Amino acid sequence: MIQGFIFDMDGTMVDNMMVHHRAWQRKLAALGLPLSLEEVRQSIHGINEEIIERLFGERFTPAERRQIAWEKEAEYREIFLPELRLIEGLDAFLKQAAALGTPMGIGTAAPSENVQFVLEHLQLQPYFQSVVDAKQVRKGKPDPEVFLQVAAQLGLAPERCLVFEDSPTGAEAARRAGMRAVILTTTHSAVEFAHFGHILRLAADYTALRPEEFLDGKA
Repeated sequence: MIQGFIFDMDGTMVDNMMVHHRAWQRKLAALGLPLSLEEVRQSIHGINEEIIERLFGERFTPAERRQIAWEKEAEYREIFLPELRLIEGLDAFLKQAAALGTPMGIGTAAPSENVQFVLEHLQLQPYFQSVVDAKQVRKGKPDPEVFLQVAAQLGLAPERCLVFEDSPTGAEAARRAGMRAVILTTTHSAVEFAHFGHILRLAADYTALRPEEFLDGKA
């Protein structure tokens, strides 16, 4: 039976992936790599420094990659602040889950500055007993490290955790962690998840989701 929930953040709690994509598109173009938004969508996943190394090889030093990543995220926060809000239905879902005493955590590839940006502006800290971000893991998704860390901090076995995700990379990380998943189709289409067998539900938002249906094992 599922006992706890683990949420990815970008695209899963806040519908911000297109904002990230626009910020990446601007930064990559400035670095001499012009990409369409669709090319950005297909190639940008994981921890920022890993993305830069994957796209540019050894062109930049580790310190330069960190600086590029910081500049990109600062631009993202500036673009996103006026439209920052939870995905529809998530506020009620979190309140219901908390009322049931459900342990909850966040496992995200976002840097800590972005995580705090969301948690503080939307006043979400009371809901989550564990928050693991990009700076706390050695490997990004699809490696399961981030979800396994959250489960350990919640005191739950991996198979007792349900992951909420929006990307095939995140879904694969949940599968490798031995966790089932619910997918928000905010960023990727349902067909991109057809090959996964551990997904309980696909949903456009949280309005039709109730915590007790998963905790009762009825999904």
